[in-house]
Amino acid sequence: MQTNPVENKNLFEKLEELERRFVELEGALGDPDISAQQRIKCSKERAELEDVVSVYARLKEVLETAEENRKLLDDSELAPLAREELEELSEEKSELEERLKKLLLPKDPNLGKNVFLEIRAGAGGDEAALFAADLLRMYSRYCENHRWKVETITLNETGIGGIKELVVKIEGRDVYGKLRYESGVHRVQRIPSTEAGGRIHTSTATVAVLPEADEVDVDVDEKELKVDTFRSSGPGGQHVNKTDSAIRITHLPTGIVVQCQDDRSQQKNRVHAMSMLRAKLYEMEERKRASEISRTRKTQVGSGDRSEKIRTYNFPQGRITDHRIGFTLHKMESVLGGDLDPLLEPLAAHFQAESLKNLSEV
Repeated sequence: MQTNPVENKNLFEKLEELERRFVELEGALGDPDISAQQRIKCSKERAELEDVVSVYARLKEVLETAEENRKLLDDSELAPLAREELEELSEEKSELEERLKKLLLPKDPNLGKNVFLEIRAGAGGDEAALFAADLLRMYSRYCENHRWKVETITLNETGIGGIKELVVKIEGRDVYGKLRYESGVHRVQRIPSTEAGGRIHTSTATVAVLPEADEVDVDVDEKELKVDTFRSSGPGGQHVNKTDSAIRITHLPTGIVVQCQDDRSQQKNRVHAMSMLRAKLYEMEERKRASEISRTRKTQVGSGDRSEKIRTYNFPQGRITDHRIGFTLHKMESVLGGDLDPLLEPLAAHFQAESLKNLSEV
């Protein structure tokens, strides 16, 4: 009789199913008549299952060995050795079970994607725009630290060095994986340089992190688009375009508007704008799916909605607080200088812990 190595019946059945599928794939790959396309597909699926099947096989070996050792506990000569080995096997069992839980967590299909980072000044007038510029510098330095490529899509500046609206595309390894929790309202509390009375003001800026969507992810009908061209705006000087190279695209069914004016080439601006539109449409669909899931299960670390206040930067006290997990850090200067990992890592750990908890409740 086979022993169930996992207490949760549903998890055990899933592991058994994955193991059977792994054996089927190995059999298919050994078939000389399989087509090249099928071989590639089977090989990819097999690689995705290999780790979980390997860990599960080792877990079953550990439990089998532990059972054999328990039978030796009545033997006066072998009992000490059996107890010692049982302790080691118990530790390994716990480690393997934790690894299995993590391996079974649903894979986010966006993890390997590049992103569009959108920053907009919120409440607070000029101070909000200056704070938006601070956030841009923070993210730009974080990108430099990770050697990611940053390309400006749209930039609307104020005359005093602030930013009304900005969209950049960030390309590199694990970009979305690192930045996916940054979407939402960022609040700043500080004394503006223009404040003569020394009063603390509260201002906000919104951040959106949108995974880049491929054409296969989102089907956009050209008939549903309104495309306008206009002359790029800017602070003035030699960089202002003299031709109508900027592009504005309106998706008529949803009312989503995107624009790109950074490049002097109208064609390149159109390509960037279309890519941004697909990202926004993809995000809309992702939110619908997440909303449906959250009705029955609350797995999110915040909804990621850009209307949700996620973090406060309190300058007088030198602290940054992430409200989603109640985490406070007293490293204002280093964080704004691009050292974001002390904030991002606790968020990732909390999200994983919540996912593991929900997995165990399946």
